[in-house]
Amino acid sequence: MKIGIPGGAGRMGQALTRQVAGTEGCALVAATEVPDHPALGRDCGALAGIEPLGVALGDDAQAMFRAADAVLDFTLPGAAARHAELAAAEGAILVVGTTGLGDAEQAALEAAAARVAVVQAPNMSLAVNLLLRLTEQVAGLLDDDYDIEIVEMHHRHKIDAPSGTALGLGRAAARARGVSLDEVAARGRDGVTGERPRGAIGFAALRGGDVVGEHSVIFAADGERLELACRSSNRQTYARGALQAARWARGKPPGLYTMADVLGLG
Repeated sequence: MKIGIPGGAGRMGQALTRQVAGTEGCALVAATEVPDHPALGRDCGALAGIEPLGVALGDDAQAMFRAADAVLDFTLPGAAARHAELAAAEGAILVVGTTGLGDAEQAALEAAAARVAVVQAPNMSLAVNLLLRLTEQVAGLLDDDYDIEIVEMHHRHKIDAPSGTALGLGRAAARARGVSLDEVAARGRDGVTGERPRGAIGFAALRGGDVVGEHSVIFAADGERLELACRSSNRQTYARGALQAARWARGKPPGLYTMADVLGLG
Protein backbone atom coordinates (compact mmCIF):
# COMPACT_ATOMS: atom_id res chain seq x y z
CA MET A 1 0.00 0.00 0.00
CA LYS A 2 1.44 3.35 -1.06
CA ILE A 3 1.43 5.89 1.78
CA GLY A 4 1.86 9.68 1.78
CA ILE A 5 2.69 11.74 4.86
CA PRO A 6 2.20 15.52 5.01
CA GLY A 7 4.26 17.21 7.71
CA GLY A 8 6.94 14.57 7.23
CA ALA A 9 9.64 16.48 9.13
CA GLY A 10 7.58 16.90 12.30
CA ARG A 11 7.59 14.63 15.34
CA MET A 12 4.42 12.84 14.29
CA GLY A 13 5.49 12.74 10.65
CA GLN A 14 8.71 11.01 11.63
CA ALA A 15 6.81 8.49 13.77
CA LEU A 16 4.53 7.74 10.82
CA THR A 17 7.56 7.28 8.55
CA ARG A 18 9.08 4.75 10.95
CA GLN A 19 5.78 2.88 11.21
CA VAL A 20 5.29 2.69 7.44
CA ALA A 21 8.88 1.60 6.88
CA GLY A 22 8.53 -1.17 9.45
CA THR A 23 5.18 -2.53 8.20
CA GLU A 24 5.18 -5.31 5.62
CA GLY A 25 3.05 -4.53 2.59
CA CYS A 26 3.35 -0.75 3.01
CA ALA A 27 5.73 1.74 1.42
CA LEU A 28 6.28 5.45 1.79
CA VAL A 29 5.96 7.05 -1.64
CA ALA A 30 5.88 10.74 -0.71
CA ALA A 31 6.10 13.13 2.24
CA THR A 32 5.70 16.89 2.21
CA GLU A 33 6.41 20.01 4.20
CA VAL A 34 5.66 23.68 3.77
CA PRO A 35 7.64 25.57 1.11
CA ASP A 36 11.05 26.79 2.28
CA HIS A 37 11.20 24.24 5.10
CA PRO A 38 14.88 23.63 5.90
CA ALA A 39 14.50 19.83 5.61
CA LEU A 40 13.20 19.88 2.01
CA GLY A 41 15.19 17.53 -0.19
CA ARG A 42 16.42 15.35 2.67
CA ASP A 43 15.71 11.62 2.71
CA CYS A 44 12.61 10.89 4.81
CA GLY A 45 14.12 7.79 6.37
CA ALA A 46 17.19 9.69 7.51
CA LEU A 47 14.97 12.43 8.95
CA ALA A 48 13.10 9.80 10.97
CA GLY A 49 16.33 8.24 12.29
CA ILE A 50 16.18 5.05 10.23
CA GLU A 51 17.82 3.77 7.06
CA PRO A 52 17.36 5.98 3.97
CA LEU A 53 14.17 5.16 2.06
CA GLY A 54 15.00 6.84 -1.24
CA VAL A 55 12.11 9.28 -0.78
CA ALA A 56 13.02 12.96 -0.56
CA LEU A 57 10.90 15.37 1.47
CA GLY A 58 9.01 17.61 -0.98
CA ASP A 59 6.46 20.40 -1.02
CA ASP A 60 4.01 19.27 -3.72
CA ALA A 61 0.92 18.06 -1.85
CA GLN A 62 -1.07 17.34 -5.01
CA ALA A 63 1.68 15.10 -6.38
CA MET A 64 1.71 13.25 -3.05
CA PHE A 65 -2.04 12.59 -3.19
CA ARG A 66 -1.75 11.50 -6.81
CA ALA A 67 0.98 8.96 -5.96
CA ALA A 68 -0.48 7.57 -2.73
CA ASP A 69 -3.22 5.05 -1.99
CA ALA A 70 -3.66 6.67 1.41
CA VAL A 71 -2.45 9.84 3.12
CA LEU A 72 -1.96 10.06 6.91
CA ASP A 73 -2.64 13.63 8.05
CA PHE A 74 -1.53 14.91 11.48
CA THR A 75 -0.94 18.54 10.50
CA LEU A 76 -2.99 21.70 11.16
CA PRO A 77 -6.71 22.41 10.64
CA GLY A 78 -6.25 24.63 7.57
CA ALA A 79 -3.91 22.11 5.95
CA ALA A 80 -6.29 19.25 6.76
CA ALA A 81 -9.10 21.04 4.89
CA ARG A 82 -6.87 21.49 1.84
CA HIS A 83 -5.78 17.86 2.04
CA ALA A 84 -9.43 16.77 2.14
CA GLU A 85 -10.01 18.56 -1.17
CA LEU A 86 -6.95 16.89 -2.70
CA ALA A 87 -7.99 13.46 -1.44
CA ALA A 88 -11.38 13.83 -3.08
CA ALA A 89 -9.84 15.08 -6.33
CA GLU A 90 -7.19 12.35 -6.54
CA GLY A 91 -9.18 9.44 -5.09
CA ALA A 92 -6.91 8.77 -2.12
CA ILE A 93 -7.93 7.43 1.27
CA LEU A 94 -7.50 10.11 3.94
CA VAL A 95 -6.72 9.33 7.58
CA VAL A 96 -7.05 12.43 9.76
CA GLY A 97 -5.61 12.70 13.26
CA THR A 98 -5.46 16.50 13.16
CA THR A 99 -7.39 18.12 16.01
CA GLY A 100 -8.75 21.61 16.64
CA LEU A 101 -10.80 21.69 13.42
CA GLY A 102 -13.41 24.43 13.10
CA ASP A 103 -16.75 24.14 11.35
CA ALA A 104 -15.29 25.02 7.92
CA GLU A 105 -12.50 22.43 8.18
CA GLN A 106 -14.90 19.76 9.39
CA ALA A 107 -17.23 20.55 6.50
CA ALA A 108 -14.32 20.03 4.10
CA LEU A 109 -13.72 16.55 5.54
CA GLU A 110 -17.40 15.68 5.26
CA ALA A 111 -17.47 16.87 1.65
CA ALA A 112 -14.46 14.70 0.83
CA ALA A 113 -16.12 11.72 2.51
CA ALA A 114 -18.85 11.85 -0.13
CA ARG A 115 -16.20 10.81 -2.68
CA VAL A 116 -13.52 8.84 -0.80
CA ALA A 117 -13.06 6.94 2.45
CA VAL A 118 -12.05 9.29 5.27
CA VAL A 119 -11.12 7.99 8.72
CA GLN A 120 -11.15 10.73 11.36
CA ALA A 121 -10.40 10.34 15.05
CA PRO A 122 -9.18 12.66 17.80
CA ASN A 123 -6.79 9.88 18.76
CA MET A 124 -5.66 6.81 16.80
CA SER A 125 -4.46 4.80 19.81
CA LEU A 126 -6.21 1.49 20.50
CA ALA A 127 -6.10 2.10 24.26
CA VAL A 128 -7.52 5.61 23.94
CA ASN A 129 -10.38 4.36 21.79
CA LEU A 130 -11.17 1.76 24.43
CA LEU A 131 -11.10 4.61 26.97
CA LEU A 132 -13.64 6.49 24.84
CA ARG A 133 -15.93 3.46 24.82
CA LEU A 134 -15.52 2.85 28.57
CA THR A 135 -16.22 6.51 29.30
CA GLU A 136 -19.47 6.34 27.38
CA GLN A 137 -20.52 3.13 29.14
CA VAL A 138 -19.73 4.41 32.64
CA ALA A 139 -21.36 7.80 32.03
CA GLY A 140 -24.51 5.99 30.95
CA LEU A 141 -24.55 3.88 34.10
CA LEU A 142 -23.82 6.63 36.64
CA ASP A 143 -26.29 9.49 37.06
CA ASP A 144 -25.66 13.18 37.79
CA ASP A 145 -24.73 12.37 41.38
CA TYR A 146 -21.35 11.62 39.78
CA ASP A 147 -19.60 14.77 38.58
CA ILE A 148 -17.46 14.26 35.46
CA GLU A 149 -14.06 15.93 35.17
CA ILE A 150 -11.63 15.34 32.29
CA VAL A 151 -7.95 16.10 32.83
CA GLU A 152 -5.35 15.99 30.06
CA MET A 153 -1.65 16.80 29.79
CA HIS A 154 0.50 17.26 26.70
CA HIS A 155 3.93 18.60 25.75
CA ARG A 156 4.66 22.32 25.76
CA HIS A 157 4.42 22.58 21.95
CA LYS A 158 0.73 21.59 21.64
CA ILE A 159 -1.26 24.56 20.40
CA ASP A 160 -4.90 23.59 21.09
CA ALA A 161 -6.65 23.03 24.41
CA PRO A 162 -8.49 21.04 25.58
CA SER A 163 -7.01 18.32 23.41
CA GLY A 164 -9.11 16.74 20.71
CA THR A 165 -9.06 13.50 22.68
CA ALA A 166 -10.32 15.24 25.82
CA LEU A 167 -13.17 16.78 23.86
CA GLY A 168 -13.91 13.37 22.36
CA LEU A 169 -14.12 11.92 25.86
CA GLY A 170 -16.47 14.75 26.83
CA ARG A 171 -18.68 14.09 23.82
CA ALA A 172 -18.79 10.38 24.69
CA ALA A 173 -19.89 11.15 28.24
CA ALA A 174 -22.45 13.74 27.12
CA ARG A 175 -23.86 11.38 24.50
CA ALA A 176 -24.40 8.69 27.12
CA ARG A 177 -26.29 11.14 29.30
CA GLY A 178 -28.39 12.46 26.44
CA VAL A 179 -27.09 16.03 26.54
CA SER A 180 -25.09 18.33 24.28
CA LEU A 181 -21.49 18.83 25.37
CA ASP A 182 -21.66 22.48 24.31
CA GLU A 183 -24.44 23.04 26.85
CA VAL A 184 -22.74 21.36 29.83
CA ALA A 185 -19.00 21.85 29.26
CA ALA A 186 -16.98 23.84 31.80
CA ARG A 187 -13.77 24.54 29.89
CA GLY A 188 -12.06 26.92 32.27
CA ARG A 189 -12.34 28.02 35.91
CA ASP A 190 -10.78 31.10 37.43
CA GLY A 191 -11.72 33.35 40.31
CA VAL A 192 -15.01 33.07 42.18
CA THR A 193 -16.83 30.59 39.97
CA GLY A 194 -19.69 29.66 42.26
CA GLU A 195 -20.87 26.16 43.03
CA ARG A 196 -20.27 23.48 40.43
CA PRO A 197 -23.44 23.04 38.30
CA ARG A 198 -25.03 19.61 38.55
CA GLY A 199 -24.47 17.68 35.32
CA ALA A 200 -21.52 19.79 34.14
CA ILE A 201 -18.58 18.12 32.38
CA GLY A 202 -15.37 19.87 33.38
CA PHE A 203 -12.04 20.10 31.56
CA ALA A 204 -8.53 20.85 32.75
CA ALA A 205 -5.63 21.15 30.28
CA LEU A 206 -2.02 20.88 31.46
CA ARG A 207 1.01 21.67 29.29
CA GLY A 208 4.68 21.01 29.94
CA GLY A 209 7.83 19.12 29.05
CA ASP A 210 7.69 16.37 26.45
CA VAL A 211 4.54 14.57 27.61
CA VAL A 212 3.11 12.71 24.60
CA GLY A 213 -0.42 12.44 25.95
CA GLU A 214 -2.20 11.65 29.22
CA HIS A 215 -5.97 11.59 29.73
CA SER A 216 -8.07 10.90 32.81
CA VAL A 217 -11.85 10.83 33.20
CA ILE A 218 -12.98 11.26 36.80
CA PHE A 219 -16.44 10.34 38.06
CA ALA A 220 -16.69 11.93 41.54
CA ALA A 221 -19.62 11.43 43.94
CA ASP A 222 -20.06 11.89 47.67
CA GLY A 223 -17.91 9.23 49.30
CA GLU A 224 -16.26 7.71 46.22
CA ARG A 225 -14.47 8.45 42.98
CA LEU A 226 -13.94 6.34 39.87
CA GLU A 227 -11.08 7.22 37.50
CA LEU A 228 -10.38 5.95 34.00
CA ALA A 229 -6.99 6.85 32.56
CA CYS A 230 -4.68 6.29 29.61
CA ARG A 231 -1.07 7.45 29.30
CA SER A 232 0.87 7.36 26.03
CA SER A 233 4.66 7.33 26.30
CA ASN A 234 5.49 7.58 22.58
CA ARG A 235 3.87 8.56 19.30
CA GLN A 236 4.24 5.15 17.69
CA THR A 237 0.91 4.11 19.24
CA TYR A 238 -0.78 6.85 17.20
CA ALA A 239 1.23 5.98 14.09
CA ARG A 240 0.37 2.31 14.37
CA GLY A 241 -3.33 3.09 14.69
CA ALA A 242 -3.27 5.50 11.75
CA LEU A 243 -1.67 2.93 9.47
CA GLN A 244 -4.13 0.30 10.68
CA ALA A 245 -6.94 2.70 9.75
CA ALA A 246 -5.53 3.24 6.26
CA ARG A 247 -5.25 -0.49 5.60
CA TRP A 248 -8.76 -1.08 6.94
CA ALA A 249 -10.19 1.65 4.69
CA ARG A 250 -8.78 0.13 1.51
CA GLY A 251 -11.70 -0.97 -0.64
CA LYS A 252 -14.28 0.66 1.63
CA PRO A 253 -16.97 2.85 0.01
CA PRO A 254 -16.84 6.63 0.46
CA GLY A 255 -17.81 7.73 3.93
CA LEU A 256 -16.65 9.36 7.14
CA TYR A 257 -15.41 6.60 9.43
CA THR A 258 -13.99 6.55 12.96
CA MET A 259 -11.52 4.39 14.84
CA ALA A 260 -14.52 2.69 16.43
CA ASP A 261 -15.34 1.42 12.94
CA VAL A 262 -11.73 0.36 12.33
CA LEU A 263 -11.53 -1.52 15.63
CA GLY A 264 -14.99 -3.04 15.40
CA LEU A 265 -16.26 -1.07 18.40
CA GLY A 266 -19.11 0.64 16.57
